[in-house]
Amino acid sequence: MTGKLRCRWAEGDTMMTAYHDTEWGIPIRDDRALWELLMLEGFQAGLSWRIVLHRRAGFWAAFEGFVPARVAAFDAAKIESLMANPGIIRARAKIVATIGNARAYMAMQAAGQSFADFAWGMVGGQPIIGDGLHAPASTPVSHAMSLALKKLGFKFVGPVIVYAWMQAAGMVNDHAESCFCRRKNPLCGRVVG
Repeated sequence: MTGKLRCRWAEGDTMMTAYHDTEWGIPIRDDRALWELLMLEGFQAGLSWRIVLHRRAGFWAAFEGFVPARVAAFDAAKIESLMANPGIIRARAKIVATIGNARAYMAMQAAGQSFADFAWGMVGGQPIIGDGLHAPASTPVSHAMSLALKKLGFKFVGPVIVYAWMQAAGMVNDHAESCFCRRKNPLCGRVVG
């Protein structure tokens, strides 16, 4: 993993470097995987992604593989067991939001709406290509997607969280101009100015 130019945030931690090189920014079009990533981005709010990444296995176990139907069935006793779980970020509001978000996801599925189609439809079906110099905290698209998610009943989906999710899920290519990942799998998309 040495000898390559990367986004600055990916240097100095082997797990962050591996995540950057093999996951971050690669387009995800699977409903469940997109939902899982959005939930993890919600847990990151106010914290570092490094903290979430280092606890991802704990999250996976605690939230039963992030299977929305299972998470939607969590009850008060399960919330208390999650609050006692040192393998995750024990923030009650985020835990409760994740359960509610599983229910919102299930309602979309029951209505015949694909979560991936919803998300990718907000970006025109293809990745937005950032300028490689300045990655914003949010954009008009992340604001619109945040509002749309909230109307569907989702919580912890503000425009900054949504934009971080869009970057991680490949809806936006915000790799630095000098980063080898920016062009290793060229993405067709439109440039954001």
